[in-house]
Amino acid sequence: MFSKTQSNHKEKTAEMLRRPIIQVLRQFIRQESESATSMILERSLNRIQLLGRVGQDPVMRQVEGKNPVTIFSLATNEMWRSGESEVFQAGDVTQKTTWHRISVFRPGLRDVAYQYVKKGARIYVEGKIDYGEYTDKNNVRRQATTIIADNIIFLSDHVKEKV
Repeated sequence: MFSKTQSNHKEKTAEMLRRPIIQVLRQFIRQESESATSMILERSLNRIQLLGRVGQDPVMRQVEGKNPVTIFSLATNEMWRSGESEVFQAGDVTQKTTWHRISVFRPGLRDVAYQYVKKGARIYVEGKIDYGEYTDKNNVRRQATTIIADNIIFLSDHVKEKV
């Protein structure tokens, strides 16, 4: 049998070993909660606004019957004066067109976009930019930039046909 002194010694030793473990656990929990708090407080923003003309009628795609998406292209133009003259001349303006791939996943908006967005229409799109990768039919990895639309405002029906 153990004497009372030996029993007290074992309890004190066990207590001494438990303290560092508890301290380490407390430190870990404190660090986890601090990082969780900072993640909650830290804000970021991924917003894009585009105003342009639709380049093609939209198409609806889905993979294996899931995640239907309406896709269309949108052209935006950037213009700047290239001449040094104080007097405006027709050849002084340079224009650059940028094409954007627009994807609409939101169920209501996806269906409206598919039905009413038409080639040549002037529209305003709000959303976020998304970068991804895919493998093409030649088994080459490609990068793709897509605008995930969450709002579309129709500014015109479409370009009027020339008579």
